[in-house]
Amino acid sequence: MLRYENKIDEKQLNSLALAYLGDGVFELYVRRHLLQGGKVRPHFLHKEATMYVSAKAQARVIHHFLENSFLSQEEIAVVKRGRNAKSGTVPKNTDVQTYRYSTAFEALVGYLYLSGEEERLEEIISACFALIENEKGGTTS
Repeated sequence: MLRYENKIDEKQLNSLALAYLGDGVFELYVRRHLLQGGKVRPHFLHKEATMYVSAKAQARVIHHFLENSFLSQEEIAVVKRGRNAKSGTVPKNTDVQTYRYSTAFEALVGYLYLSGEEERLEEIISACFALIENEKGGTTS
């Protein structure tokens, strides 16, 4: 990753900006995960990726993390900020509540990425993959 002189303060950054970054970071992890699992056909990759990056899947993951005390107090605060952020757009394929929790998930990913907490980020992403794959009854890796 390119190194920049000025560090972005993830604690001060707008939650929607964190979610914007988190969306891209998570997408990259999902794509790598699918390729590692031997998936190479573009249509299949896209179809499989939607199981991970959909608002519904991300909202389920955040609910699971909150219900099972998987997140630290600092991470919960980031999730709440992300959930409460008003984007001004109306989701097309899901309800507002689900959309807000998926935004919270993406904000958490963006926050951990910017804070340099790679080990914790990968722990959360691995748990996310395991939960989604367990729900579908198999694994992709």
